[in-house]
Amino acid sequence: MHVLLGQLCPVPGDVAANVGAIADALAEHPTAELAVFPELFLGGYDLARVAGLAVEVGDPVIGELRAAARDAQTALVVGFAEALPHGGVANAVACIDAGGSLATTYRKTHLFGAGEREAFVAGDALRVTELAGRRAGPLVCFDIEFPEPARALARAGAELLVTVAANMDPYGPDHALAARARALDNRRPHVYVNRCGDEAGMSFAGGSAVIGPDGSVQHQLGRASQLACVELAGGPATGLDADYLQHLRPDLAVEDDQPIPTHGATS
Repeated sequence: MHVLLGQLCPVPGDVAANVGAIADALAEHPTAELAVFPELFLGGYDLARVAGLAVEVGDPVIGELRAAARDAQTALVVGFAEALPHGGVANAVACIDAGGSLATTYRKTHLFGAGEREAFVAGDALRVTELAGRRAGPLVCFDIEFPEPARALARAGAELLVTVAANMDPYGPDHALAARARALDNRRPHVYVNRCGDEAGMSFAGGSAVIGPDGSVQHQLGRASQLACVELAGGPATGLDADYLQHLRPDLAVEDDQPIPTHGATS
């Protein structure tokens, strides 16, 4: 599979310009089967502005992205602020198939810091959807710092993990490790796309990567703005001994030989 890593810096607050950048990137990379752009790419990562930049999934802006994906025959994953039907805003990902249909919308389930928890409504479900012939599990930034979401997606049948991020300094090394670990944990390839540049007093760390199911980095970008179309080699790892999901024992109890005394207990 050819994957376009869209490690770009969005124009803060200019949704039209950022939609245009995606459409241009798809048109310029006709061999890409899947294109991935960062967290909150459509409006930028300024939590004070996200509510005013949020769009509904039926908005013409999403329609333009669907048309660009259809014209390029490229599946598309991109982060945006979603205006929810019953109020509030989600930190969301639009997953659009190569035919231009909205395959699914995933809403970030693990919100980072007090700022995100104030600005967004957390999602309450993970999603598996088909993109470019693979069953993909989308995740957003902080989600990958927990083993459980990626594991749940893999157990539900995801063949590929796709993470969009707006990971900033000083947390770049955390994501470099977590992105590899989630691939290795589940023996699934992982496409990780982070943004770059500066916004709202933050410097974003870049480091987008394609990671194999053995946790090896097949291709990695630096900190600068860059579009790179790379080959994603292989699918889920094969062979019983390599497949941790086959050996996982969720039935194990934890036995504590030195339990913490309950309140009011006496020796």
